[in-house]
Amino acid sequence: MDDIKQENQPKGGRRRGEVLEQAILQAAWEELGEAGYARLTMEGIAVRAQTNKTALYRRWPNKAKIVAAAIKKYMPKTALAAPDSGDLRTDMLQLFQSFARPLQGLGAETIHGLLVDYHGDDLIALLPKIMPPKTGGKLNAIMGTILANAEKRGEVRLDRIPERVILLPLDLFRYELLTTHEPVSDETITGIIDDIFLPLVRIR
Repeated sequence: MDDIKQENQPKGGRRRGEVLEQAILQAAWEELGEAGYARLTMEGIAVRAQTNKTALYRRWPNKAKIVAAAIKKYMPKTALAAPDSGDLRTDMLQLFQSFARPLQGLGAETIHGLLVDYHGDDLIALLPKIMPPKTGGKLNAIMGTILANAEKRGEVRLDRIPERVILLPLDLFRYELLTTHEPVSDETITGIIDDIFLPLVRIR
């Protein structure tokens, strides 16, 4: 049933190019929310977008690629900003929970399906869409701001904290996601901060 419907001919003519692509991505995002990743099909997306599967396959070779594109467009973006609550632990929890919320919204099924269906370089290309960057000037600056504020309060000594320790919570966050194929829970984030990060950076 490749030709479920013609590539849509609404009043005003057939959709093409970016207009059709956006309709397909919106349909993919809605199908993902209603059917879930495991039950999502290219046929279902085509029906919702009022086009045919050929129009989808011309742009994306499989459902993993089209779902990733829809996530990139519609998943709420992480607002990278340095919390300033007056407490290092609270700031760190707020920062990492802001990374976790969009992933928790996607759910374990979608994350597992994407990480299984992507391979090699494709997986590397997908990672920025579903998790914060491993390194980068802005994230490093945010961590620096959080720790500088903590130093002013007498919680840490920046000159005693190696860069690898500063980036450790994010490395552990990514490791957890890649090994479990599930959203990183608030409990796990709390463990990373309380059991590993804070004992390494706080003044003893």
